[in-house]
Amino acid sequence: MRMKCVFMDATHQLKKGLEAEQKERHMSTDGILVFSGSGSPRLAHRVCEYLGIPQGKGETLRFSEGNLFVRILENVRGRRVYLVQSTAYPPNDNFMELLFWVDAFKRASAESVTVLMPYFSYAKGDKKDEPRVSIRARVCADAIEAAGADRVVTMDLHAPQIQGFFRIPVDDLYALSVLCNAVKKMDLPDMIVVSPDTGFAKKARKYASYLGASLAIGDKKRAAHDETAEIMEIIGDVRGKTALVVDDFTISGGTLIDVTEKLLERGAQSVTAAVTHGVFSPGAMARIDASAIARILITDTVETQPEPLSGKVQVVTVAPLFGEAIRRIHNRESISVLFSV
Repeated sequence: MRMKCVFMDATHQLKKGLEAEQKERHMSTDGILVFSGSGSPRLAHRVCEYLGIPQGKGETLRFSEGNLFVRILENVRGRRVYLVQSTAYPPNDNFMELLFWVDAFKRASAESVTVLMPYFSYAKGDKKDEPRVSIRARVCADAIEAAGADRVVTMDLHAPQIQGFFRIPVDDLYALSVLCNAVKKMDLPDMIVVSPDTGFAKKARKYASYLGASLAIGDKKRAAHDETAEIMEIIGDVRGKTALVVDDFTISGGTLIDVTEKLLERGAQSVTAAVTHGVFSPGAMARIDASAIARILITDTVETQPEPLSGKVQVVTVAPLFGEAIRRIHNRESISVLFSV
């Protein structure tokens, strides 16, 4: 898999930002137990590297008929456990595995189980916008609670109100600072931030403010649930500028490619994208390689893509953010500093 992961840079940036506070408080990691599901092994490893602790021992078995079996390989009785498990491709397997892990920890008498779910695949199902459909995100929230989770930590939920679907605490971290710091290193000339649609415009404005850039917005029309959309127009002057398209996730790459074409038609010099969750369905890499997108920045919230990543895709890690969230939750400290952008 061709990817670049600037783990050390991201770790240094977060540690530097927290340096003053950490001088006053001892960075205790005693007693932290971090386990990984099969959806996030590399991210969990990087989180443990940040915390300077060994990873918890466990295994996931897959039987020939498709059933999953999880097993904890060390004592967790009376311990506060942290499980890192993204629910990306294959989403149903990874979500069921998450539930089985939570149940296993609770049955093994863990004091508490905090689920770190970097990407919540069913977050798009946050409303009943037509007759006779399920509110999928609410069903998943109920299942996570029923399995016994005590807290959820996630990143860039598709809709912030999903936090209200849970009756347990939910912390929705932001990838903005990590992605923007990576963008700054590119030193893009005369940059303008572009939201692919009006729905992401509020968050895109935060990117623009962080980067000191202007903002343009795409007028997107989606006719059905077939992962295709059409960019009708670009609101804003992009002529002669380097466009940075920002979004929370991409699956087929279709929206990014479509907005890139519109931006170039309107006179943009080049187009780079920064997306939190690079889900990437089969065929997405070929479409991206054939497109005019110069580069796509993603985070490592998703690492189970069905195809090797394109050379145009650069991965930056969010392990320091999740690691610091774990440390602060474990030590009963405020995590509000992690939401500062």
